[in-house]
Amino acid sequence: MKIIITWLLFVGVIAVNALANILPINGYNTGQISAFYPNAFVPAGFTFSIWGVIYLLLLSYTIGFTYYSIKGQHPKAFIFIERINTYFLLTCIFNMSWIVAWHYLQIELSVLIMLLFLTTLIQLFLKSITIARDLTLTQRFILQTPFIVYLGWISVATIANITALLVAYKWTALSIAPVYWSAAMILIAIILAVWMLLKFKAVPFALVVAWALWGIYHAQGPAAPILAKLTAGGIGVLITLVLFTLFSMSRKNKMA
Repeated sequence: MKIIITWLLFVGVIAVNALANILPINGYNTGQISAFYPNAFVPAGFTFSIWGVIYLLLLSYTIGFTYYSIKGQHPKAFIFIERINTYFLLTCIFNMSWIVAWHYLQIELSVLIMLLFLTTLIQLFLKSITIARDLTLTQRFILQTPFIVYLGWISVATIANITALLVAYKWTALSIAPVYWSAAMILIAIILAVWMLLKFKAVPFALVVAWALWGIYHAQGPAAPILAKLTAGGIGVLITLVLFTLFSMSRKNKMA
């Protein structure tokens, strides 16, 4: 029964996201609605191709979940999926719910759902950290990496969703120009990625944030030099730290 529910919810996520742009839901595709809340944090359209990567990774998890649930020869992998799968099911529900709220222009509800979505992914990540050390590299890639990538993108998406809400409310606190608010949001994303690297060695998370920064650089950089410099600098810092982290992890594995 768990396998059937897992597959139904995963397929449901793919179907709802596809229909959001094929129908589209409520007469708007997802990108058109983003245009209703113009701000300097929105990345270039190509950046959203990362959803294809995320869904392929989630497919690999779902296949892995099925395999390790049926096979009894991999107790550590089974313990891992038993610990995190409920959170995965919740992310599927939040993913579909967010699409509906967003497409029906319920911006406040979309932010609430996104925060629940993010919180669930954080809980899933924290639950997975200790036990993932007992998995093989292949098992980690199939079962844990999808959610680190997912968490990275939803962290960025949460910032973007909150920014859209502020735009909808025409919020101009302290009369600070929108470009500087966007710069502050970008800085928060960079700091979060650096912390995830230093604290958890979460390389996929940092790479996702770097990808988002690349998208913002292309979309907003030409009109806002401060954002071009900030995103370019952030990408440089994250890529440097990723290489250093990979080198350090490689040395540690050789010495073990």
